[in-house]
Amino acid sequence: MKKIFRILTAGAASLALLTSCVGDLNVTPIDPNVVLPGDVLNSQEAYNQLLAKVYQGLACSASDGPDSSPDISGVDGGYGQYLRAMFHLQCLSTDEAVCCWNDQTLYDIHNLCWSTSDTFVAAAYYRVFFQIGLANEFIRQAKATTIEGFDKREQYIAEARALRLLSYYHAIDLFGNVPFFTEENSVGSEAPKQIGRAALWEWMVGECQDLLNGSALPAAGKTEYGRIDKGSVQMILAKLYLNAQIWKEANANYFKECAELCNSLISEYALHDKYSDLFCADNHLCTRNTTYNGDEIIFAVPQDGISIRSYGATNYIIFASTGGDMDVATVGISSGWGGLSVTPQHADKFSEGDVRAMFYTGYGKDIPVISEFTGGGYKSTKFSNINHDGSAAQANGFVDTDFPVFRVADAYLMLAECAKRGGASEEDGRKALNAVRERAGINTVASYTLQDVLDERARELAFELVRRQDLIRYGQFTTDEYLWQWKGGEYEGKAVDSKYNLYPLTSGDTNANGNLTQNEGYK
Repeated sequence: MKKIFRILTAGAASLALLTSCVGDLNVTPIDPNVVLPGDVLNSQEAYNQLLAKVYQGLACSASDGPDSSPDISGVDGGYGQYLRAMFHLQCLSTDEAVCCWNDQTLYDIHNLCWSTSDTFVAAAYYRVFFQIGLANEFIRQAKATTIEGFDKREQYIAEARALRLLSYYHAIDLFGNVPFFTEENSVGSEAPKQIGRAALWEWMVGECQDLLNGSALPAAGKTEYGRIDKGSVQMILAKLYLNAQIWKEANANYFKECAELCNSLISEYALHDKYSDLFCADNHLCTRNTTYNGDEIIFAVPQDGISIRSYGATNYIIFASTGGDMDVATVGISSGWGGLSVTPQHADKFSEGDVRAMFYTGYGKDIPVISEFTGGGYKSTKFSNINHDGSAAQANGFVDTDFPVFRVADAYLMLAECAKRGGASEEDGRKALNAVRERAGINTVASYTLQDVLDERARELAFELVRRQDLIRYGQFTTDEYLWQWKGGEYEGKAVDSKYNLYPLTSGDTNANGNLTQNEGYK
């Protein structure tokens, strides 16, 4: 955390250009790595630039290219990109994916045997808190300013608060009891105090409610593409309610509240007709802001093959899922990296005719050796760099495909789960589940179980950063109730210590900050 505070109080101006998909933020970001925001925040345009940096932190590792001079020193700009770091911890730790690369401690993530000094855990940890620090700095500066003509100040502050909530959502899920700081904590004055998971849950719920009820945050679908709005905050609050028994207390019951939010989202957004359109190069068309036959994507992190490039996000997913003798042209890229495969347990969840079963199957389903890309395992082709009409994207070295952080299909499936847990009627839950199944081209059901919902979520939301969270909520992540190949480092899979339901705080932070206590079971 001391490193983050140093970053936020460092040196002179950035020349980097982020050509975004949005209007106000189509600007050169102010980079707190190299400029004191207080020295240049003298106009609304300057605040546009600083807010652009907060958004850019989700999309890129650096302000001047996909990998050079990353925001966080000591963490590779490729695997340290925000969404790639999330993918490693949320997906590689589950049945969704294995990676054949012997990169540092990458195998430890899938084997569920990481330590407090794990490189990939640290990359995610510092990226999350760097984002929180950026948002705090924007809020602090915007609240204090007295410049004239800043007519969008309240909206911009609300956006920064919502982006901060998004990162705290990842923090509470991955790390639990974490350093806590807001704009009220002056930069560099003292090390952050730790907040317990339950207390953080309470703060986040209050922050969500305040943003939804009394802020200038744009209404759902009423902002420029790629910017956060109340629809995203509704999703975060629904996730807090859905996971309250894990994040707050074991007997918590907020399934009714979660169902109400999901019904609201379902009324505001629509399932897109064609599933594959949601993960192709022009998937920005599948939003309310730029509607193309359905406005399903609630919030996305933009990627652009020319102007918003990284070695993370969808670029990583598409390139790393392609290799060997696979035809790279079918996914619209120049060459594959040969890294990611799905486990046979994941592949077996798809029935014949399911349009979501987008796999290259040429190397067989089984993964006898985790270190060989061509030695086994289906390869996901869910994400592609091809436009929805089959035409080529702008470039093939970096992708145009935006990463959908929140989709309304998730709200449908959360509603189905809440119904089985007593928060909504069985009929409403069944209708929600069947809407997703019908879009996927598979049969509807007259009744269903909670396990059916979990399996449907695996099919619908693969690679969308929710699988680990889902398995933990269902008690299947570390236990022997559900095993997949190489779980726990064994071919047949095995149960592991329950401490791995949480990642540790990185040792660099606990050593530097005496206010922090490590998560239980870690040393």
